[in-house]
Amino acid sequence: MLTRRGFVGCALCALAGFEATGAQAQGLTRTILSRTDGPTAGYETIEARVEIPAGSLIARHKHFGVETSYVIAGTVELDVEGVGPKTFKAGEGFQVPTETPHGGKCGEAATLIGVYVVEKGKPLATPV
Repeated sequence: MLTRRGFVGCALCALAGFEATGAQAQGLTRTILSRTDGPTAGYETIEARVEIPAGSLIARHKHFGVETSYVIAGTVELDVEGVGPKTFKAGEGFQVPTETPHGGKCGEAATLIGVYVVEKGKPLATPV
């Protein structure tokens, strides 16, 4: 069962996860806050703080699991395949379904908390 903290932490795979693959997102930094097995066999939950400088573009990518992110400060425009672009500001959150291509950009600097529930042993994110 996810707690409130766990739910907020699930967020930002789209933005933070791409950095984990070695792909470039100008100045994006991700700090892993926690990593734990579960919620079921073969999966792990990763919680990260993501900081994105103003003017950054995040290339399209996907995750082998669900991403849930919460914007702590700033704004992020997220473009999810099949949904289109939507802007999220501080105090708002978003979720990206498993293996759904998405990318983003930040007009102003942003800080997010991302929680990823992903298949263990696979990359956190992969470019598409």
